[in-house]
Amino acid sequence: MSQASPAHTPMMAQYLKIKREHPEVLLFYRMGDFYELFFDDAKRAAALLDITLTSRGQSGGAPIPMAGVPYHSAEGYLARLVATGESVAICEQIGDPATSKGPVERQVVRIVTPGTLHDEALLDARRDNVLVALAPGKEQWGIAWLELSSGRFNVLEVPGEAEMLAELTRLAPAELLVPESMALPDAWAHQRSVRRQGEWLFDLESATRSLCDQFEVQDLRGFGCAHLTSALIAAGVLIDYARDTQRSRLPHVTTLSVENRDDAVVIDAASRRNLEIDTNLGGSGDNTLASVLDTCTTAMGSRLLKRWLNRPLRQREIVKGRQAGVALLLVEMAYLGLRDTLNAVGDVERILARVALYSARPRDLARLRDALAALPDLEAQLSAIETGSALDHLRPHVRPYAELADTLRRAIVDNPPVVIRDGGVIAEGFDSELDEHRGMAENAGDYLVQLELRERERTGLANLKVGYNRVHGYFIELPRAQAQQAPADYIRRQTLKNAERFIIPELKEFEDKALSAKSRALSREKWLYERLLGELNGVLNELQATSRALAELDVLSAFAERAEALDWVRPTLNEATGIQVSGGRHPVVEQVSDKPFVPNDVALDHNRHMLIITGPNMGGKSTYMRQTALIALLAHCGSFVPADAAEIGPLDRIFTRIGSSDDLAGGRSTFMVEMTETANILHNATAQSLVLMDEIGRGTSTFDGLSLAWASAEHLAQTQALTLFATHYFEMTALPEQTSGVVNVHLTATEHGDGIVFMHRIEEGPASQSYGLQVAQLAGVPGPVIRRARETLMALEQRDIDGAQTPLGRQHRSEQDSLGGSGGFQQADLFASAPHPVVEALSQTDIDALSPREALMLLYQWREQL
Repeated sequence: MSQASPAHTPMMAQYLKIKREHPEVLLFYRMGDFYELFFDDAKRAAALLDITLTSRGQSGGAPIPMAGVPYHSAEGYLARLVATGESVAICEQIGDPATSKGPVERQVVRIVTPGTLHDEALLDARRDNVLVALAPGKEQWGIAWLELSSGRFNVLEVPGEAEMLAELTRLAPAELLVPESMALPDAWAHQRSVRRQGEWLFDLESATRSLCDQFEVQDLRGFGCAHLTSALIAAGVLIDYARDTQRSRLPHVTTLSVENRDDAVVIDAASRRNLEIDTNLGGSGDNTLASVLDTCTTAMGSRLLKRWLNRPLRQREIVKGRQAGVALLLVEMAYLGLRDTLNAVGDVERILARVALYSARPRDLARLRDALAALPDLEAQLSAIETGSALDHLRPHVRPYAELADTLRRAIVDNPPVVIRDGGVIAEGFDSELDEHRGMAENAGDYLVQLELRERERTGLANLKVGYNRVHGYFIELPRAQAQQAPADYIRRQTLKNAERFIIPELKEFEDKALSAKSRALSREKWLYERLLGELNGVLNELQATSRALAELDVLSAFAERAEALDWVRPTLNEATGIQVSGGRHPVVEQVSDKPFVPNDVALDHNRHMLIITGPNMGGKSTYMRQTALIALLAHCGSFVPADAAEIGPLDRIFTRIGSSDDLAGGRSTFMVEMTETANILHNATAQSLVLMDEIGRGTSTFDGLSLAWASAEHLAQTQALTLFATHYFEMTALPEQTSGVVNVHLTATEHGDGIVFMHRIEEGPASQSYGLQVAQLAGVPGPVIRRARETLMALEQRDIDGAQTPLGRQHRSEQDSLGGSGGFQQADLFASAPHPVVEALSQTDIDALSPREALMLLYQWREQL
């Protein structure tokens, strides 16, 4: 930023002083009805917001760049800036311009950052907006995260970098706090959301002190996290950052919850991406598991649903409780009435956060009033459902707040304005003093009409008018031609081009009363509004518990609605390891496809723990594998599943190695990415893990790839992980003959002419062929290329030997012939011309000389040869 010159005005000196305290963020400096930006801030904001860059005054002989946005519409501009990763300090006038000597006193009242948003206009209503802090330890990574718009505050420790990245992918932070010198993985190192903090802030003693101060306790033992050193450091850094940006103690952040990684089914970053839980491979939310399941009627329910899907639980009692809740809501379709009533509730969770921060707007209180009014109906509907059931834990929190509901009903007008600034929020009859002030101000019109009539009669001037404007107050106006006829008690107040304006003692006295009444009414209304917020804060903890119960009820109702609408079933949760699914379907593909979905079974257990899946490209291998994983995931979330029947045993992890792309930024090829993901699976899979492996080894030469695929499958078979292993290496179908617990299955297809019809059905045994040329033909590969490929395929098949079994199954003659002699391996010339005997016979046959019978005999003969 340009340096100030001695010639700067006191106002600009004040701006520069405040800017020096916030050098890294844009400064919105309040001047009247605008937020102004100066110097480099103005240039940056003008470019990002496409607003006019002007100037004001000079610095060092050069104009000072300036840009501004209107105060009343600042939220839209803030949203655009935060979306680009910028942070903005909001500097307001806190002094009284009427009594200030020099510049009005100003101070930063809040810093808007991507991870600390709570304004409705700046947030995606149906997604969490999370602030995360990382603290690396000697053996553990400490992770803390805060959802400021709800008050949820959690900590977790994980053992390694891969686990840390998996959690970051799950949390998808809007802003990430890390130590200044910490080296981040390439995926995160250059993201705009990363905020590097001073190393001195990552101190256990100061972190503990900050957390104890936040929760008003002497120590943290009551939160069960005193032993989590790294996590506590991260939490301390995070709470200090959040309180500094909000200039508040964050009264709605009342507890610190510890997540235990062993309580959940672990899904690493790559697997989470491949399963497209709430974000598809293109980065949007379309055609994801969440998009199919999310029919929640409230935004807070939608956010909770996504948290459940992203953290399937191993805690069987909780999962069974959710299932039982869904089953109860399906009885006589009880969920329908609940969903209708929940429609009136709105986003209570985020409204309460704004109430706690005293930033709630009048329409927030109106929505909260409507939500409280709906609680008696919800309580009655829950009471009609069987007691002693899975919904009992919600009943104490879904209760009326009769006194509070009545207060809000009486206090807030039906359709309040957006802000309290100009009043009109508190309803008539709520406060007698406010009504008195308003009455005096509102009766001004009648008084002025009567005064105008009296003065016209007294003066005989028919064109006399009584009026008011905000600058000069009340006045009596006469046309200039009649101004000389004004009575002696008329005191000139203002001269216009065609008129003169006057004041008289009676009007002046009324003006003082009326204007002070307006001021007193607005002041009283603002005081009443603050008192309402204070009253709500008095029961904030209870209201937050109610919002959590309503969100859970909304999710369970959405699960019930999906189960009914999509014909999903309640899965049985077994204690024995395994997955048994009858008539399973892919929850997303089934909904987006315009063709009937072909259901399939899957059977995995201790004695049958690996399926080698073969079949054509586009035959449905990846869909079959993913649907198995998604059914298992849904079962561990408490949802019903898309199947005719399902029995799911306990899972500790879900791994997927499906598809890859280059990691150009990290300097890793597609094959390197594939092998990195494979290594992670082979190191961490257990007998209770579900592993999806698709086309391992295809990124390198045939023999290297086949060897890697075989060895990886053997390792997983020995681990006894529940594995779906899809491959185009037909040699892999020999593995079941050598390894127990491994079974061949295949996706069916049938040839039709030169084309292929995919049946999408799983059958036992290996596939007979891969149909690669037919798929290529479907893809539009030119005819000459397809014909040449057929010739080459026939040449390769001619060289294939019939015996010679190896640990990898059949071996090609081209490989066998290359061994010996020189002692080295030489790649055979696969594309040398080697015509098939039928082709040779055809080329030597005089077709014109054949009789029909001879031609038919030749066709039969050639068919036998083929």
